Amino acid sequence: MKVHRELAGSLPEFRNAVVTIGAFDGVHLGHRQIIAQLKAEAARINGETVIVTFHPHPRKIVSSVPGDIKLLNTLNEKIALLSETGIDHLVVVPFDHRFSNQPAEAYVTDFLYRYFKPHTIIIGYDHRFGKGREGDYHLLEDFGKQLGFEVKEIPEQLQNQIVVSSTRIRQAIAQNDIATANALLGYPYFFEGLIVEGNQLGRTIGYPTANLHITSEEKLIPGDGVYAVQVNIKDASNSTVFLNGMMNIGVRPTIGGRKRVIEVNIFDFDADIYGQVLQVHVAHYLRGEVKFNGLEELKAQLQKDKETAIAQLSH
Repeated sequence: MKVHRELAGSLPEFRNAVVTIGAFDGVHLGHRQIIAQLKAEAARINGETVIVTFHPHPRKIVSSVPGDIKLLNTLNEKIALLSETGIDHLVVVPFDHRFSNQPAEAYVTDFLYRYFKPHTIIIGYDHRFGKGREGDYHLLEDFGKQLGFEVKEIPEQLQNQIVVSSTRIRQAIAQNDIATANALLGYPYFFEGLIVEGNQLGRTIGYPTANLHITSEEKLIPGDGVYAVQVNIKDASNSTVFLNGMMNIGVRPTIGGRKRVIEVNIFDFDADIYGQVLQVHVAHYLRGEVKFNGLEELKAQLQKDKETAIAQLSH
């Protein structure tokens, strides 16, 4: 997959471009159905698949409260996930107020047609574009007749009687419903953080933890609680290894904590990994955060959590 981050002067002349447009946050199962349709259409006409996405997320620009949206993927994560789908081109369009204020007609002629010369555009049933979201499928279809491209509509995708959507996945993650989120994503939700020094209490009770600093302010972090996780980490030979563990997110009320922290206990692993980036794949939600009557009671619960996590991760 080739990634293009600018429009003017950098885009190739696509061969029979089959184009779809969207935020693709999460690259979830609904998105993958669209991508499958994109690839099938491109194969039929010996064309190239082109996904057009935007950065930053349009809602961060047009929303009256820009910080109200947390994303399932950072841009780099989205690029990595899309590269696994076998598409030919990903075009990351810089999204700003000027772009968002284009009239719908200009969006079609000066953006879509000018840069992509599409053979076919495939868009969702609810796709809107242009200033005031005035553009829709029918407007695109009218321009297609004038300019010589086809427009194909994606019907509303249903999975297990609900609409697969990034919004629903975000809600599930925030509410500890990891099973629903992962089912809709098609993979375990993941995030990464820089390993920083904590108070090292876990080490004193036999459960050393990697304390994480999340570098992306936009990334959605699961709600407070204890989770079974798998992590990517570099070993002594600088090879990436995949290990099991458990994660706590919360304020640690047993020790009077007030600051929300994210800490991961990696099973059977005791190397010095400060300063590394840890990628955490959230497999199962185990329980909510609880205030225990002292460290011994906490330690006993952590042993139960570890046993539960190992059992869950072995399935």
